[in-house]
Amino acid sequence: MHHIIRQALNCANDQTTIMEIQRVAGGSINKSFFVESEKRKYFIKHHNHSPNHFFELEADGLQRILATQSVSVPEVLAFSDEPGKAFLIMEWLSGEESPKTQTTLGENVAAMHQTFGKQHGLEKDTYVGIVHQPNGLYSGWLDYYRKKRLGAQLEQGIRKGAITGKRRDRLEKLLGQLERWIPADVPPSSLHGDLWGGNWLAGPGGDPYLIDPSFLYGDRHLELAFTELFGGFSSAFYEAYNHTYPLDESYHDIKPLYQLYYLLVHLNIFGEAYGGQVDAVLKRYVSD
Repeated sequence: MHHIIRQALNCANDQTTIMEIQRVAGGSINKSFFVESEKRKYFIKHHNHSPNHFFELEADGLQRILATQSVSVPEVLAFSDEPGKAFLIMEWLSGEESPKTQTTLGENVAAMHQTFGKQHGLEKDTYVGIVHQPNGLYSGWLDYYRKKRLGAQLEQGIRKGAITGKRRDRLEKLLGQLERWIPADVPPSSLHGDLWGGNWLAGPGGDPYLIDPSFLYGDRHLELAFTELFGGFSSAFYEAYNHTYPLDESYHDIKPLYQLYYLLVHLNIFGEAYGGQVDAVLKRYVSD
């Protein structure tokens, strides 16, 4: 591991002596390290068996968010997707959440959502966690969400044996009538794509930073629905967001349909522990 860390620092134009290496929390997918050299402090992620372009896509997502000039992200210094030696090296961020942090986060995410692409989706495939997320560019959000989000998870669930019987019947029926709820003509907002409570942090001065994106252009309500699924966001976040960029009146009616995508992802990764939640959403919208 020391060799990979040395390689990462060399790619970041730092050939100085390494003073400290410490394993730190950084999710269940990668090995993560705090590294301090004589020059500066770094955060380094490594994956022994990362899929193709894994860290390149993460770096690209961070750059796309940075380009919106709305919310802070850590500076990416270098990356490599060399098999067995893949890494991503970024600036080390440290800070504590202040009373204003989540208010600022809500304002900044709302500002990001007010920057737009020309079409929905993305021209390249990405990952949700380490799971392949097929993409494409679509003129309408409904088609993209049906085919590339729910439809892709249906296909994966069938292959894994996680979506069978009544669950499969209901999901296929839902896909056939999705236009009853999901809009086709919403603007394609810039979305983080995987915005749960573990994918933001407080940096210097308590300012919020977004990390680990799965970037796409799409309906901003998808992003908001996911923030509500597993928690990690305070009432101050939602108040600030809604003050900056008010939610559509239909949001609460379609929120479970947007949460369904992430529940299907978790079902396909972790198994039947998420089956009950998936079934509850399907029963809400689809009758037998």
